[in-house]
Amino acid sequence: MTKSPVILGILLYAATMVIFFVVYFLFSGVEYFDTSLKVNAFVLPIFYALTAFWSVKSRWNTHRMGFREAFKRAFVPMFVGGILSIVSIFSFLNFIDTDAKDLLNYQYVQRQKSELDKEYLSAKKILKHQKDIDELEQKYQEGLQRFDPKTVKGKDMLTASHFSGYFASILIFYVVLSVFFGAFFRKKTMPEEIIEE
Repeated sequence: MTKSPVILGILLYAATMVIFFVVYFLFSGVEYFDTSLKVNAFVLPIFYALTAFWSVKSRWNTHRMGFREAFKRAFVPMFVGGILSIVSIFSFLNFIDTDAKDLLNYQYVQRQKSELDKEYLSAKKILKHQKDIDELEQKYQEGLQRFDPKTVKGKDMLTASHFSGYFASILIFYVVLSVFFGAFFRKKTMPEEIIEE
């Protein structure tokens, strides 16, 4: 059964929101940011790639298509699912549950600080010369200033501009994947067809 790419996009949006709320309800604690990061990096791309593949493959089984149609059948479901998801998640975090937004922002800052500490400690172990150690200390102290409570207080990684940037980077993934599927599933011209033309 061949579904419309827009319908597949809406189904993908529904699946994305189910995943979002599973993470929200089950993991919104100490590991909320890390779990969200892992789901966005590993689970969602697989869902989106499989949906794009199914959209193209189901049509390709019954109808050979050119690059443009294959590209469109891969891109549209991902775009529809992605844009609806981004808008819904942004609205939820900024207008419905601002405490979850605050928790994500706090955990983001804490993760950045722990990464800085980890880099500092690992570099400190291998440095031998006092000059290098002093330089490392200076850079570490400069880095710690970014995590001063006054500096961190207004930090918000879940603004409309951040979500727009995030979606722009996701669009690159959609385009690359769609180009791949478009090239792979396009109708191949046989040598006999070229001669007949």
